[in-house]
Amino acid sequence: KHREITPAVLREVVEELNEATQPAADEDIKPPAGKKQFAVVVSDPNGVLKVDLTGWVVQLPESASPHSVVDRVMKAAHHFNATKKGRLIPVKSVGEAFESIGRKFFVENELWVKTKLPVYLVRTDNKLTEAPSV
Repeated sequence: KHREITPAVLREVVEELNEATQPAADEDIKPPAGKKQFAVVVSDPNGVLKVDLTGWVVQLPESASPHSVVDRVMKAAHHFNATKKGRLIPVKSVGEAFESIGRKFFVENELWVKTKLPVYLVRTDNKLTEAPSV
């Protein structure tokens, strides 16, 4: 009304805009990707692991010892528990630490958490057999 456009011209403009925003018929419309999950594959050629296990996937500097992961998680948890939020709702286990503590506390200890929730550890004897038939 402010531009004094006639209804016929307005209708044509709206139709052209609708046509421009519609995907072309020849374009491939991909379905949304399904959700994915993490799993850790553990080599167990001697059959030592007899039970199904879960765990968390983390990343640490190449020069650091993998045995220091638990210490790094504990340090991050202690720093978190010293904060105002940590005093209100302190974490009491490693699992709670991974789920509740923010990224900042882990990065300060050079630890990057890839999965906040535990993932399955899949055992393998580390041998390849014939390909299964599909």
